[in-house]
Amino acid sequence: MRRLIFALVVTSTACGGGNTPPQGGGSTAPGAARTAKTGALESGANLLQAKVPVEQISMHLNGFHAAKDAPSMIMESDHYCNQVNEDFAQCALFDGNGKDARLHGVEYIISEKLYGQLPREEKMYWHPHNYEILSGQLVMPGLPEAAEKQALKTKINSYGKTWHFWKTGVHGEQADRLPYGPPHLAWSFNHDGEAPEELIESRDGRLKTDTQQRRDSRADLATLAQPQGGVDVLAASFPHAKGAPAGVADNGDSTPRPVPTLGLIGGDGRPKGQ
Repeated sequence: MRRLIFALVVTSTACGGGNTPPQGGGSTAPGAARTAKTGALESGANLLQAKVPVEQISMHLNGFHAAKDAPSMIMESDHYCNQVNEDFAQCALFDGNGKDARLHGVEYIISEKLYGQLPREEKMYWHPHNYEILSGQLVMPGLPEAAEKQALKTKINSYGKTWHFWKTGVHGEQADRLPYGPPHLAWSFNHDGEAPEELIESRDGRLKTDTQQRRDSRADLATLAQPQGGVDVLAASFPHAKGAPAGVADNGDSTPRPVPTLGLIGGDGRPKGQ
């Protein structure tokens, strides 16, 4: 199956997936213009240095997150992922798909099997993926729909642990000039109406995709879906949001519900500044 998907990816390279500039406005980061010397050094490095870790990245996905501690902080992310094995993937998250895109987060993706092996206290960090897939909101830009569906079929019942380090691409907000403050743990949308419709429409227009069409074509994947932990975690923050595709259900486990707090711990074991 992975060979089939790879073959379809190769044949789709001419299809294009539209363009998403850095979200939230502004340049990538403040600073002096690149010099000719920097360009020459970079060119030399490209010729002489190996980049094995980044060369493993083979998948591009686009989707939406909300901060678990501040659900109104809604971000669009372009995921560039390395499928390490059938149960684990690791992704770099950007606020666009062009050369000026800002690296604003990371996501780790695990299978249902690995999620079941997590300690109870760890599950508060991992969001479910079934709604993202079955709703059509998670897309693979530029990939033929048949190949996209087969690739995402392998992610049914999976979970993600996502940290956003830089507030860029926040819906309705200007991007921070630099990565300020602590990271935010992101969560998935799991009910219709949680993700702003105008954000979905904007993404679909830029990436030449159709969320509703994807939702309709993936409906048969619902037979593979199991109830997941964390589906109802943000429900109180979006009281107007109702309904979901068939196959999306909370499993009743309360362990994903808490919102973790972050702090800097000093060498004496006490929070910094105390």
